[in-house]
Amino acid sequence: MPYIVIDDTRCKGCGLCTTACPKKLVALSDTPNSLGFAMAVFSAPENCTGCTLCAEMCPDVAITVFKE
Repeated sequence: MPYIVIDDTRCKGCGLCTTACPKKLVALSDTPNSLGFAMAVFSAPENCTGCTLCAEMCPDVAITVFKE
C-alpha cells in the first residue's frame, strides 16, 4: 500500500500538494509546525494510489512517496 511522509522541518505550507492530490488526501493542518507554518498532513492512507503528484508539486521537497 502506498503512503507519503511529510517532513515537517521542510514544509512551508504553500498548499500546492493539496491541490495536486487527485483524491484530496493532503490538507493543511490547523496546527503550525516548528517553523510556524501550517504544515501539510496526510489522511486516509488506504486511499492513496501512490501517484506522486503531491511530491512532484512540492517546491521544498518535503514529501516522499513510498510504494510497498
